[in-house]
Amino acid sequence: MTDELKLKLSLLPDEPGVYRYRNREGTIIYVGKAKNLKRRVNSYFNREHASLRTTMLVRNIADLEYTVVNTEEEALDLENALIKEYKPRYNVLLKDDKSYPWICISGGLYPRVYITREARVKGDRYYGPYPRAEVAKVLIDTIRQIYPLRTCRLNVSRETIEAGKHRLCLQYHIHRCEGCCQGLVSAERYGEYISEIRQILNGDTHVLMDVLMQQMQQLASELRFEEAEVLKRRYKLLEHVRRRSVIVSPSVHNIDVFGLLRDEDAAWINYMHVRGGAVVHSFTLEYRLSTRDESDEELMSMAVAEIRERFAETYRRDRVTEVSVNVLPDVDFNGLTFSIPQRGDRKKLLDIAVKNAVQHRTDRLRMMEKLNPEQRVTRTLTTMQRDLRLTALPRHIECFDNSNISGSTPVASCVVFRNAKPSKKEYRHFNIKTVEGADDFASMREVVTRRYSRLVQEGQELPQLLVVDGGKGQVTSAIEALDSIGLQGQIAVVGIAKRLNEVYFPGDSVPLYIDKNSETLHVIQRLRDESHRFAITFHRKQRSKGQVHSALDDVPGIGPKTRTLLLKHFKSLKRIREATEEELAAVIGPSRARTLISSLKAM
Repeated sequence: MTDELKLKLSLLPDEPGVYRYRNREGTIIYVGKAKNLKRRVNSYFNREHASLRTTMLVRNIADLEYTVVNTEEEALDLENALIKEYKPRYNVLLKDDKSYPWICISGGLYPRVYITREARVKGDRYYGPYPRAEVAKVLIDTIRQIYPLRTCRLNVSRETIEAGKHRLCLQYHIHRCEGCCQGLVSAERYGEYISEIRQILNGDTHVLMDVLMQQMQQLASELRFEEAEVLKRRYKLLEHVRRRSVIVSPSVHNIDVFGLLRDEDAAWINYMHVRGGAVVHSFTLEYRLSTRDESDEELMSMAVAEIRERFAETYRRDRVTEVSVNVLPDVDFNGLTFSIPQRGDRKKLLDIAVKNAVQHRTDRLRMMEKLNPEQRVTRTLTTMQRDLRLTALPRHIECFDNSNISGSTPVASCVVFRNAKPSKKEYRHFNIKTVEGADDFASMREVVTRRYSRLVQEGQELPQLLVVDGGKGQVTSAIEALDSIGLQGQIAVVGIAKRLNEVYFPGDSVPLYIDKNSETLHVIQRLRDESHRFAITFHRKQRSKGQVHSALDDVPGIGPKTRTLLLKHFKSLKRIREATEEELAAVIGPSRARTLISSLKAM
């Protein structure tokens, strides 16, 4: 296994998707789906395989690619499409070329709604495909329970109705059909049914689910639990229908999709080619930006030109004319029409393209960080400097927290982070000495004063950033303490409140709300949590000492060894009090016995 392949394996995301293995010649030899790409792909390389075929596959893997999707069902659809496209050597291919089932709404005066795997007929409308035939069947059955649709294959037209060619069937007599074959229901009324069914098949399954929920509740109230359980199972299956497949619709045919993502230094553009409603190509371009003058429109134009050159054969064969993008290019391409979809299947494909661009960027950053760990540290510190408006990179950060219970045993902690990571050997505890009762502000002033007075006296370096666990009051107290020892403006101070993770700055009553996914907030939260943990641990330890305090501890001349000797012999303090001087002297000597008796009487 090459170092590059090992690195790719370590960077795989914990998301559903489809992976593709290539051999040394660059040929795709296997396509697979995964609910969790990282776990599934790594399983090929970290165990022995009983199957000789799998062992041979692993030996021939030289490179891998993958495409992330939203759900496991989408991965199943995309895997099916790619296997049919590339026919990989190690995949089990569908010899009969069967595909997933579709739901078809036929044309005509009274359209039929049925399941099919057959070739599409012009004028009919197809929905799907459905990765599980059972889901399509349940959907059809439920629709037919709601709407009185015809199920016959008769050629029903105005002419046949007027000629009386058809007879009413059993479906009419059991009220499953309204007699389309004899025109007993108007074409307009029947068209309303079809219109509503199209909405459902387009994804508005909440209509069916609401009906099923009402029926379940009705059956349960009548104690018909077995029938209610059948409907519950249908309800659960319909939840899958809401997750529309990445193989979207046969109407989305031979189009390209480009999703652009950019930051300050680079841009990523994911390209997907859709043929017959299936994604058959996925590729991500990366552009390193030399300047920030390149517009999104220019980058999109460059990407389209590059892809047309790389995949010229695909463009010629499939005659691509339609392109969905999230940014319109600034160049007119002969024969191509660009659009920014706002809804529907094309919008869904565009969202998948942008998601893959995001994943590619994440992979590249993680790969660079593994090869150069200092790069990630610098990026994190630079982000913190920008978000917190600091004048220098916060390579050295300290955070303070107080802990007490109604003012008893007040303590404080100071934790130290260097390069955004804990430096535990530099952690410090403080017993609060000058503050009476529960006064967090005064306690903060005391510990900050003590900490930095000592650092100044010892000539040690000062941190670039001081974080306090609290809001405006704690920040003000820390500033007052720094000012009192002559460190005005030398250390930046911020506070982080517990409730909403808002960040407070000196002299500003309005807090800053940092993006919850920001590295800055993650580091500050970790500082706060670590200082809180360290303070609580020390506070518990101090309380424990107070709880095991004995009257013997206050007797002069009685140390830990003597105390242990007395308790071991007399078993309790009560028996020590009741013992005579002679009995005590036999254990610890006459002099200590007399001192002990006089001290215990005085208590």
